[in-house]
Amino acid sequence: MSNSFGLIFRVTTWGESHGPAIGAVIDGCPSGLKFDEKFIQNELDRRKPDPKSKLSTKRKESDKFCTLSGVFEGKTLGTPIAMEVWNQDAHSQDYSPTLFRTGHADKTYLDKYGHRDYRGGGRASGRETIGRVLGGAVAKLILKETSPRTKISSKITIPEIKKNDSVGGFVEITVKNPPTNLGEPVFDKLEADLAKALLSIGAVKSFEIDLGIKEAEMLGTENNKLKKGTLGGISTGSDIKIRIAVKPTPSVGIKGRHDVCIVPRIAPVAEAMVAITLADHYLRNRCSQL
Repeated sequence: MSNSFGLIFRVTTWGESHGPAIGAVIDGCPSGLKFDEKFIQNELDRRKPDPKSKLSTKRKESDKFCTLSGVFEGKTLGTPIAMEVWNQDAHSQDYSPTLFRTGHADKTYLDKYGHRDYRGGGRASGRETIGRVLGGAVAKLILKETSPRTKISSKITIPEIKKNDSVGGFVEITVKNPPTNLGEPVFDKLEADLAKALLSIGAVKSFEIDLGIKEAEMLGTENNKLKKGTLGGISTGSDIKIRIAVKPTPSVGIKGRHDVCIVPRIAPVAEAMVAITLADHYLRNRCSQL
């Protein structure tokens, strides 16, 4: 069902938008990692809507997580880590089982599975990304422990906003001082897995790494002067720069509480998916030489 991402460090997200709870199961996390709950909660809080912003949904969720397994006395056990967040402010009455919302996955989910949770989009809702952020936070803790100089940050760009409409935008993710030698030729190149990780986020429509499309317009002599984050699909240690495009929220002129622009909330999710990919490849890389 493709609800999991990663080979060794593997994150499975679960739950629906208006179900009782939502969360993640993380398998493959080494034992002995300090489990910083304050840091993990802060990452979750970054994804929450800003109550002062006109761009964000008015759905109010505390998004406080609870760890069910895999951690004891503040450290990971090497066993599956299960985490959950309870849904508290769902308005299921705003949704109809017979109304297919334009631009959403309502029709494709029903056609594929024959049965769906129509409340808030079910698994196609942005609340699914809570599980990604939980997994990404643990991945960041792994990177902090193993590669303390590695930093993942993001910057957003949003057009001018028109009244009674929604907008998209761009998220730029920078990985400073990434670990070297991450990436597996031929099909599991680091940039290929990063692309899959980021394009798996709802509303993300394109992926660029380094200078992206602009490199196609350069001469070889110019392009060779660039410091590349990857060569041959393997990280070089130079900064990795990524840019993703996010489409406008399709929820325009329909009943319910929706974000006018989801770009600010996608930024921490994008960082999480990058961190999961890097942590997974870091653990895979430990098997590459005797």
